[in-house]
Amino acid sequence: MPELFADPLFVATALTAVLLIGIAKGGFAGGPVLMAVPLMSLAIDPLRAAAILLPILLLMDALAVKKWWRQWDLQELKVLLPGALLGTLAGWATYRFLSADLLRVLVGLLALVYGLRWFLRHDSGRAAGRPGRAAGMFWGTAAGFTSFAVHAGSPPLHAYLLGQRPSKATFQATTVAFFFVVNWLKLGPYALLGQLELPNLSVSLLLAPLAPLGIALGAWLHHRVSEALFFRFTYAALLVIGSRLVYVGLT
Repeated sequence: MPELFADPLFVATALTAVLLIGIAKGGFAGGPVLMAVPLMSLAIDPLRAAAILLPILLLMDALAVKKWWRQWDLQELKVLLPGALLGTLAGWATYRFLSADLLRVLVGLLALVYGLRWFLRHDSGRAAGRPGRAAGMFWGTAAGFTSFAVHAGSPPLHAYLLGQRPSKATFQATTVAFFFVVNWLKLGPYALLGQLELPNLSVSLLLAPLAPLGIALGAWLHHRVSEALFFRFTYAALLVIGSRLVYVGLT
């Protein structure tokens, strides 16, 4: 049994994080994934948290792509994915210069910014304009970078996609297809950073059985729970976790 499972805080945060990702992949693209690395970073450093989650993400992506097969917007993916490749390479090039405490602060600030942004925009009722191809390249690059760093590519991606006003199914399917490609792009760089070695992979393997459970739970909730209520709770939790991470990183 990996030593991390002797830590009750790690067990609680890791199990919750994997289930939240599964819920997002199954039917609630966005907020739940954002919580995963910040949540696990309360117990371990953010880079290791991201590395442990990556194989599980690949498994979930395969399950989710099958569920949402060909419902995505291929034209939007053609705009976004070249930028995602650039963002992934930029994340790989800069990651070695970031300490664990600095990463905690960055992850915490990211959580706070996107949590506050969601509440301010949601409560004000503001609607974004339709972004163009240049915006798609920019947001795709940003999504690739933040996804590489802390699996938090959803906010930049959604900043672009939501402006296109897709249907609920197209939005979910395009998000799933985008991260299916991006997470495979991250696999090589993570291995070169030494984060896909046996100690981390053994933890991933033990957490992997939760992947189909999370996907099924997300699909079930997709049709039964108010999306507005679910995201309000998710982003509120993101604000709490982000505040804690900034405090831990600074002190």
